[in-house]
Amino acid sequence: MSNWETYYQEHKISADEAVSQIHSGDTLVFSHAAIEPSHIIQTLLAHKDRFRDIEIIHMVGQGPMEYCKPEYRENFHHNSFFASGGKTKTGFKEGYVDFTPCCLSQVADFLLNRIPKVDAFIGQVSPPDKHGYCSLGIDLTYERAGLNAAETVIVEVNPNVPRVHGDTFVHVSDIDYFVECGDPLIEIPRPRITETEMALGRNCASLVEDGATLQLGIGSLPDAICMFLKDKKDLGIHSEMISDGVMELMEAGIVNNSRKTLHRGKVVAAFAMGTRKLYDFMDDNPMFQLMDGAYVNDPLIIAQNENMVSINTCVEIDFSGQVASESVGSMQISGTGGQTDFVRGATKAKGGKSLMVLQSTAQGGRKSKIVPTLSEGTVVTLPRTDLDYVITEFGIASMRGKSVRARAAELIRLSHPSFYDELIAAWEGMFHQTFPRETLPQ
Repeated sequence: MSNWETYYQEHKISADEAVSQIHSGDTLVFSHAAIEPSHIIQTLLAHKDRFRDIEIIHMVGQGPMEYCKPEYRENFHHNSFFASGGKTKTGFKEGYVDFTPCCLSQVADFLLNRIPKVDAFIGQVSPPDKHGYCSLGIDLTYERAGLNAAETVIVEVNPNVPRVHGDTFVHVSDIDYFVECGDPLIEIPRPRITETEMALGRNCASLVEDGATLQLGIGSLPDAICMFLKDKKDLGIHSEMISDGVMELMEAGIVNNSRKTLHRGKVVAAFAMGTRKLYDFMDDNPMFQLMDGAYVNDPLIIAQNENMVSINTCVEIDFSGQVASESVGSMQISGTGGQTDFVRGATKAKGGKSLMVLQSTAQGGRKSKIVPTLSEGTVVTLPRTDLDYVITEFGIASMRGKSVRARAAELIRLSHPSFYDELIAAWEGMFHQTFPRETLPQ
């Protein structure tokens, strides 16, 4: 038996034994999104009565997040870097869950240099290869920083974790305890695409040129955009995350990364969320290069991709171009994530574009998402100075270099017709002019 195999066997423990390494008052960092350590989390919850005041830090949580239940508030305290799930949002509202504002590119620095002490990092890895290296799999958002910052590193060793190329590999000697398990990874089902999202996807795709490098997210809108990229050639991917839509473009030969100016030939991302088919497609696929979120989302790195197109969604835009993407009023519903990182990187890239995409209405058509001013308490995710293109199902408008008055007029033209009168009245009151109604779409 080699030295690493001996080390592995000596440090292999049960989930109950792993939880015994945790103590009241500890700060724990969980791996992120679809690769969160669900087996150890459930074991931790089963022993909840042992613990008081444990702080749990992570970004997107895709599991049940039972530790956010109000009845566990004396046992566990969740500090979220990205609001996710109903339990988190309820916890914000009632004051027993905290939110730390950050861009995705900043999380690694927070863990390494801003959090006073990380007692344990708990994540998932693939089984070790013949050289003793495990893969962190489909997520490198901040996992390596968490691993490096922690006093103790505990991992679930799971054969369902794919071995993904890039900076994902960690030697067993850098891990303290191994808990073997075979739980399936969290999957995100494919969404249903509406007619409105089809129109949004068509408008977005019209601004994507052959040879562009894209940043996409997850959900029905990115899937709709991918549907209208089928006639494009030689696209590349540099994105904080990837989902099944990217895989399908790769299978069709549309994404081949052949014209990228940075990491040519590679899909570069920090993490993946999707179906099992995507995870299997990424396994040992040399076209993928997962890298730390601090690198992938660095605007100076993003800007090195010529013809970079960043595509993001938002909740609301006001007449001046302030973008709200993470709160409804003062209620935190998501987080900044990588939006600001990619908008700034894309607009600095040679030939780059940033597309801010939103359906024109909310609440079943009862509320306009284009508003004269943001409501009190609304978080501004993107300052008006960073806004580039705005897209709704009714069209496309370029905002760079335009006055507030001109921006507001363009946004009204992108709004739902049922809100024209309301928005025009606000525009005329704000700018003391008569709105040119003849410029509205017919």
